[in-house]
Amino acid sequence: MPLRPTPGVPHPPGLSDPTTAADGASGRGAGPLPSAVFWDMDGTLVDTEPLWNASQRALVEQDGGRWTTELAHSLVGQALDHGARLLQDAGVTLGVGEIIEHTMTDVVRAVRRTVPWRPGAREMLAALRHAEVPCALVTMSHAPLAAVFAESLPAGTLEFLVTGDMVLRGKPDPEPYTTALGVMARRHAGLDPSACVAVEDSLPGLRSAAGAGLATVAVPHVMAVPDDPRWEQWTTLAGRTPGQLAQVAARRSAAS
Repeated sequence: MPLRPTPGVPHPPGLSDPTTAADGASGRGAGPLPSAVFWDMDGTLVDTEPLWNASQRALVEQDGGRWTTELAHSLVGQALDHGARLLQDAGVTLGVGEIIEHTMTDVVRAVRRTVPWRPGAREMLAALRHAEVPCALVTMSHAPLAAVFAESLPAGTLEFLVTGDMVLRGKPDPEPYTTALGVMARRHAGLDPSACVAVEDSLPGLRSAAGAGLATVAVPHVMAVPDDPRWEQWTTLAGRTPGQLAQVAARRSAAS
């Protein structure tokens, strides 16, 4: 399925047009490396969950609803329209689109001030860029927020974005990752999907990536995720290397 660009949202500087095919990069470093890495954003690369929760909680409480830990956990990793409907169930009187616009505006404003990096995330992205491993963002946040994050990175860190407003079915459906994998394969001739890796923090994201057939690394943050043969769990990205991502893909390929 082709990506649907979001009207009025410029493509971030330093990123290629996600609808344009191109040959893969050359000059990769020695040693086993992933063919490509697909990154979740919220909770995986950046700690935006407290920002989302602050905005969502304010909406719930201003309409007389009750914010609970259970509600906060139910929103983690979900498509924004699904989350907006959960907030409506909790008492928010705004429409789905209004809820998304309001909360995303709050989070964009906060990220523009300071990018709240997760431990080891910036270093891993830098190592992958140095090794010329192509990376893409696969997030249920919409394009305005994803673009602000992408613009904070050195040019070439991310090749393209797949955002929640570019797909019909969000995580946990596989569509976001099958879409990203298809774009990456068009951009890089001979891409080996079995050597690609997705990195996620939430159960909906893990199910989406694994459902798309990707080797998957779980780096839980807000909530624990169950052990599952479809993914490997790391406690943190700090101290990890691109080679270790490649090993995850190799182990999955050998087991399948």
